[in-house]
Amino acid sequence: MSGSYNYLTALFGGSSSVTDPILAALYGGGGGSSGVSPAQALQSAETNQTRQVAATAAEPQVQQAIKAFTQAVNNATSVTQLLSNPAVMHVLLTANNMQDQIGYTALATQALTSKLSDPNSLVNKLTDTRWQTLAKSYNFATNGLSAIQNPTAIASVANAYAQATWQSNQDSVTPGLSNALAFKSQASSMTSVAQILGNMTVRTVVTTALGIPPQIAFQDMGAQTQAIASRLDVTKLQDPKFVDALAVQYLVANSANAANAAGSAPNLTALAVQAGGIMA
Repeated sequence: MSGSYNYLTALFGGSSSVTDPILAALYGGGGGSSGVSPAQALQSAETNQTRQVAATAAEPQVQQAIKAFTQAVNNATSVTQLLSNPAVMHVLLTANNMQDQIGYTALATQALTSKLSDPNSLVNKLTDTRWQTLAKSYNFATNGLSAIQNPTAIASVANAYAQATWQSNQDSVTPGLSNALAFKSQASSMTSVAQILGNMTVRTVVTTALGIPPQIAFQDMGAQTQAIASRLDVTKLQDPKFVDALAVQYLVANSANAANAAGSAPNLTALAVQAGGIMA
Protein backbone atom coordinates (compact mmCIF):
# COMPACT_ATOMS: atom_id res chain seq x y z
CA MET A 1 0.00 0.00 0.00
CA SER A 2 2.93 2.36 0.64
CA GLY A 3 3.69 2.18 -3.07
CA SER A 4 0.23 3.61 -3.82
CA TYR A 5 0.88 6.44 -1.36
CA ASN A 6 4.19 7.32 -2.99
CA TYR A 7 2.67 7.16 -6.47
CA LEU A 8 -0.20 9.48 -5.57
CA THR A 9 2.12 11.88 -3.75
CA ALA A 10 4.30 12.14 -6.84
CA LEU A 11 1.29 12.42 -9.12
CA PHE A 12 -0.13 15.44 -7.32
CA GLY A 13 3.14 17.18 -6.54
CA GLY A 14 3.65 16.09 -2.95
CA SER A 15 0.93 18.34 -1.49
CA SER A 16 -0.51 16.83 1.67
CA SER A 17 -3.67 18.89 1.16
CA VAL A 18 -4.30 16.90 -1.97
CA THR A 19 -3.08 13.45 -1.07
CA ASP A 20 -4.86 13.26 2.27
CA PRO A 21 -8.43 13.46 0.89
CA ILE A 22 -7.44 11.27 -2.03
CA LEU A 23 -6.03 8.62 0.27
CA ALA A 24 -9.07 8.93 2.49
CA ALA A 25 -11.27 8.27 -0.52
CA LEU A 26 -9.06 5.39 -1.67
CA TYR A 27 -9.25 3.60 1.66
CA GLY A 28 -12.76 4.66 2.60
CA GLY A 29 -15.01 3.13 -0.07
CA GLY A 30 -15.65 0.07 -2.17
CA GLY A 31 -15.64 -0.66 -5.86
CA GLY A 32 -18.43 -0.52 -8.41
CA SER A 33 -21.64 -2.52 -8.36
CA SER A 34 -20.09 -5.11 -10.67
CA GLY A 35 -17.36 -5.95 -8.14
CA VAL A 36 -14.48 -4.83 -10.39
CA SER A 37 -12.06 -2.08 -9.43
CA PRO A 38 -12.49 1.40 -10.94
CA ALA A 39 -9.29 0.96 -12.95
CA GLN A 40 -10.53 -2.35 -14.38
CA ALA A 41 -13.95 -0.91 -15.18
CA LEU A 42 -12.45 2.05 -17.03
CA GLN A 43 -10.03 -0.13 -18.98
CA SER A 44 -12.76 -2.60 -19.91
CA ALA A 45 -15.09 0.16 -21.10
CA GLU A 46 -12.42 1.65 -23.34
CA THR A 47 -11.37 -1.74 -24.71
CA ASN A 48 -14.93 -2.73 -25.62
CA GLN A 49 -16.16 0.71 -26.58
CA THR A 50 -16.34 0.33 -30.38
CA ARG A 51 -18.27 -2.94 -30.26
CA GLN A 52 -20.61 -1.80 -27.50
CA VAL A 53 -21.38 1.56 -29.09
CA ALA A 54 -22.33 -0.23 -32.30
CA ALA A 55 -24.64 -2.50 -30.31
CA THR A 56 -26.17 0.53 -28.58
CA ALA A 57 -26.78 2.22 -31.95
CA ALA A 58 -28.74 -0.86 -33.05
CA GLU A 59 -31.08 -0.78 -30.05
CA PRO A 60 -34.72 -0.02 -31.04
CA GLN A 61 -35.10 2.95 -28.68
CA VAL A 62 -31.91 4.55 -29.96
CA GLN A 63 -32.91 4.05 -33.58
CA GLN A 64 -36.33 5.48 -32.83
CA ALA A 65 -34.81 8.58 -31.23
CA ILE A 66 -32.48 9.10 -34.21
CA LYS A 67 -35.36 8.65 -36.65
CA ALA A 68 -37.45 11.27 -34.84
CA PHE A 69 -34.47 13.63 -34.75
CA THR A 70 -33.73 13.18 -38.45
CA GLN A 71 -37.33 13.79 -39.47
CA ALA A 72 -37.58 16.89 -37.30
CA VAL A 73 -34.34 18.33 -38.69
CA ASN A 74 -35.31 17.71 -42.29
CA ASN A 75 -38.80 19.16 -41.80
CA ALA A 76 -37.74 22.24 -39.85
CA THR A 77 -38.31 25.60 -41.53
CA SER A 78 -36.62 27.77 -38.89
CA VAL A 79 -34.00 27.43 -36.17
CA THR A 80 -36.55 28.38 -33.53
CA GLN A 81 -38.89 25.61 -34.67
CA LEU A 82 -36.01 23.16 -34.70
CA LEU A 83 -34.83 23.97 -31.19
CA SER A 84 -38.35 23.91 -29.74
CA ASN A 85 -38.77 20.28 -30.80
CA PRO A 86 -38.25 17.91 -27.80
CA ALA A 87 -37.01 15.10 -30.07
CA VAL A 88 -34.31 17.37 -31.46
CA MET A 89 -33.20 18.70 -28.10
CA HIS A 90 -33.09 15.21 -26.57
CA VAL A 91 -30.75 13.86 -29.23
CA LEU A 92 -28.70 17.03 -29.85
CA LEU A 93 -27.97 17.72 -26.18
CA THR A 94 -27.34 14.08 -25.32
CA ALA A 95 -24.93 13.81 -28.24
CA ASN A 96 -23.00 16.75 -26.80
CA ASN A 97 -22.91 15.41 -23.22
CA MET A 98 -25.46 17.98 -22.07
CA GLN A 99 -28.21 15.63 -20.91
CA ASP A 100 -28.64 17.71 -17.76
CA GLN A 101 -29.84 20.65 -19.89
CA ILE A 102 -32.66 18.78 -21.65
CA GLY A 103 -35.90 20.60 -20.91
CA TYR A 104 -34.40 24.11 -20.83
CA THR A 105 -35.83 24.93 -24.24
CA ALA A 106 -35.91 28.70 -23.82
CA LEU A 107 -32.29 28.82 -22.64
CA ALA A 108 -31.19 26.52 -25.46
CA THR A 109 -32.91 28.63 -28.11
CA GLN A 110 -31.46 31.90 -26.80
CA ALA A 111 -27.97 30.50 -26.30
CA LEU A 112 -27.69 28.62 -29.57
CA THR A 113 -29.03 31.50 -31.66
CA SER A 114 -26.72 34.06 -30.01
CA LYS A 115 -24.20 35.90 -32.14
CA LEU A 116 -20.84 34.37 -31.29
CA SER A 117 -19.03 37.55 -32.35
CA ASP A 118 -20.94 39.63 -29.79
CA PRO A 119 -19.19 39.47 -26.39
CA ASN A 120 -22.44 40.60 -24.74
CA SER A 121 -24.56 37.83 -26.25
CA LEU A 122 -26.05 35.27 -23.88
CA VAL A 123 -23.90 32.36 -25.03
CA ASN A 124 -20.72 34.33 -24.27
CA LYS A 125 -21.92 35.20 -20.77
CA LEU A 126 -22.95 31.74 -19.62
CA THR A 127 -20.51 30.14 -17.19
CA ASP A 128 -21.32 26.72 -18.64
CA THR A 129 -19.02 26.79 -21.67
CA ARG A 130 -20.66 23.72 -23.18
CA TRP A 131 -23.27 26.05 -24.67
CA GLN A 132 -20.58 28.06 -26.42
CA THR A 133 -18.96 24.91 -27.77
CA LEU A 134 -22.28 23.67 -29.13
CA ALA A 135 -23.15 27.07 -30.58
CA LYS A 136 -19.82 27.19 -32.40
CA SER A 137 -20.48 23.76 -33.92
CA TYR A 138 -23.49 25.04 -35.87
CA ASN A 139 -23.44 28.84 -35.58
CA PHE A 140 -27.18 28.99 -36.12
CA ALA A 141 -27.16 32.80 -35.88
CA THR A 142 -25.12 33.00 -39.08
CA ASN A 143 -25.76 29.71 -40.88
CA GLY A 144 -29.40 29.12 -40.05
CA LEU A 145 -30.40 25.51 -40.68
CA SER A 146 -27.78 24.83 -43.34
CA ALA A 147 -25.16 23.57 -40.87
CA ILE A 148 -27.39 20.81 -39.56
CA GLN A 149 -29.72 20.02 -42.46
CA ASN A 150 -27.30 17.80 -44.34
CA PRO A 151 -26.66 14.03 -44.19
CA THR A 152 -23.11 14.40 -42.82
CA ALA A 153 -24.18 16.56 -39.89
CA ILE A 154 -27.15 14.33 -39.08
CA ALA A 155 -24.97 11.21 -39.19
CA SER A 156 -22.42 12.87 -36.92
CA VAL A 157 -25.09 13.68 -34.33
CA ALA A 158 -26.53 10.16 -34.61
CA ASN A 159 -23.14 8.60 -33.95
CA ALA A 160 -22.45 10.93 -31.04
CA TYR A 161 -25.89 10.16 -29.59
CA ALA A 162 -25.21 6.41 -29.64
CA GLN A 163 -21.80 7.05 -28.07
CA ALA A 164 -23.26 9.24 -25.32
CA THR A 165 -26.08 6.78 -24.63
CA TRP A 166 -23.59 3.93 -24.26
CA GLN A 167 -21.42 6.13 -22.08
CA SER A 168 -24.31 6.95 -19.73
CA ASN A 169 -25.13 3.27 -19.42
CA GLN A 170 -21.66 2.62 -18.01
CA ASP A 171 -22.74 4.08 -14.68
CA SER A 172 -24.53 0.80 -14.01
CA VAL A 173 -21.10 -0.88 -14.07
CA THR A 174 -19.32 1.63 -11.85
CA PRO A 175 -20.91 4.86 -10.56
CA GLY A 176 -19.37 7.85 -12.31
CA LEU A 177 -17.84 5.82 -15.15
CA SER A 178 -19.65 7.92 -17.76
CA ASN A 179 -18.08 11.07 -16.32
CA ALA A 180 -14.66 9.44 -16.28
CA LEU A 181 -14.95 8.46 -19.95
CA ALA A 182 -16.13 11.93 -20.95
CA PHE A 183 -13.34 13.52 -18.92
CA LYS A 184 -10.68 11.43 -20.65
CA SER A 185 -11.97 12.51 -24.05
CA GLN A 186 -12.02 16.21 -23.12
CA ALA A 187 -9.09 16.62 -20.72
CA SER A 188 -6.46 17.54 -23.32
CA SER A 189 -8.59 20.51 -24.46
CA MET A 190 -8.44 22.02 -20.96
CA THR A 191 -5.64 24.58 -20.83
CA SER A 192 -6.82 26.71 -17.88
CA VAL A 193 -8.66 26.41 -14.59
CA ALA A 194 -11.37 28.66 -16.04
CA GLN A 195 -12.07 26.05 -18.71
CA ILE A 196 -12.26 23.33 -16.08
CA LEU A 197 -14.75 25.35 -14.05
CA GLY A 198 -16.82 26.06 -17.16
CA ASN A 199 -17.22 22.41 -18.10
CA MET A 200 -19.58 20.63 -15.70
CA THR A 201 -18.25 17.13 -16.37
CA VAL A 202 -14.56 18.03 -16.17
CA ARG A 203 -15.22 20.18 -13.12
CA THR A 204 -16.96 17.30 -11.34
CA VAL A 205 -14.18 14.82 -12.08
CA VAL A 206 -11.36 17.17 -11.12
CA THR A 207 -12.87 18.48 -7.90
CA THR A 208 -13.98 15.03 -6.74
CA ALA A 209 -10.59 13.47 -7.52
CA LEU A 210 -8.78 16.28 -5.69
CA GLY A 211 -11.02 16.04 -2.66
CA ILE A 212 -12.49 19.52 -3.13
CA PRO A 213 -15.98 19.59 -1.57
CA PRO A 214 -19.00 20.41 -3.78
CA GLN A 215 -19.73 23.42 -1.54
CA ILE A 216 -16.86 25.22 -3.28
CA ALA A 217 -19.42 26.07 -5.98
CA PHE A 218 -21.00 28.58 -3.57
CA GLN A 219 -17.77 30.57 -3.29
CA ASP A 220 -16.65 33.26 -5.71
CA MET A 221 -14.77 32.35 -8.86
CA GLY A 222 -11.46 33.50 -7.40
CA ALA A 223 -11.75 31.05 -4.51
CA GLN A 224 -12.83 28.25 -6.82
CA THR A 225 -9.93 28.93 -9.16
CA GLN A 226 -7.44 28.97 -6.30
CA ALA A 227 -8.81 25.71 -4.87
CA ILE A 228 -8.04 23.90 -8.12
CA ALA A 229 -4.88 25.77 -9.13
CA SER A 230 -3.24 25.04 -5.78
CA ARG A 231 -3.80 21.32 -6.24
CA LEU A 232 -3.51 20.75 -9.98
CA ASP A 233 -0.95 21.62 -12.64
CA VAL A 234 -3.28 22.05 -15.61
CA THR A 235 -0.47 21.34 -18.07
CA LYS A 236 -0.46 17.74 -16.82
CA LEU A 237 -3.82 17.24 -18.50
CA GLN A 238 -1.81 16.89 -21.71
CA ASP A 239 -0.28 13.70 -20.29
CA PRO A 240 -2.51 10.67 -21.03
CA LYS A 241 -1.07 8.71 -18.11
CA PHE A 242 -1.83 11.51 -15.68
CA VAL A 243 -5.34 11.90 -17.10
CA ASP A 244 -5.96 8.17 -16.77
CA ALA A 245 -4.76 8.17 -13.15
CA LEU A 246 -6.91 11.20 -12.33
CA ALA A 247 -9.96 9.54 -13.91
CA VAL A 248 -9.40 6.41 -11.82
CA GLN A 249 -8.92 8.52 -8.71
CA TYR A 250 -12.24 10.21 -9.43
CA LEU A 251 -13.97 6.83 -9.65
CA VAL A 252 -12.42 5.68 -6.37
CA ALA A 253 -13.35 8.91 -4.58
CA ASN A 254 -16.84 8.87 -6.08
CA SER A 255 -17.40 5.31 -4.84
CA ALA A 256 -16.05 6.23 -1.42
CA ASN A 257 -18.32 9.25 -1.19
CA ALA A 258 -21.33 7.16 -2.16
CA ALA A 259 -20.44 4.48 0.39
CA ASN A 260 -19.96 7.06 3.13
CA ALA A 261 -23.26 8.72 2.27
CA ALA A 262 -24.99 5.35 2.49
CA GLY A 263 -23.25 4.59 5.78
CA SER A 264 -21.72 1.38 4.48
CA ALA A 265 -18.47 -0.01 5.84
CA PRO A 266 -15.45 -0.23 3.53
CA ASN A 267 -14.46 -3.58 2.06
CA LEU A 268 -10.73 -3.82 2.79
CA THR A 269 -10.16 -6.61 0.29
CA ALA A 270 -11.81 -4.58 -2.45
CA LEU A 271 -9.74 -1.54 -1.50
CA ALA A 272 -6.53 -3.54 -1.80
CA VAL A 273 -7.58 -4.60 -5.30
CA GLN A 274 -8.37 -0.98 -6.18
CA ALA A 275 -4.94 0.16 -5.05
CA GLY A 276 -3.37 -2.51 -7.20
CA GLY A 277 -5.50 -1.38 -10.14
CA ILE A 278 -4.25 2.17 -9.82
CA MET A 279 -0.66 1.01 -9.79
CA ALA A 280 -1.15 -1.28 -12.79
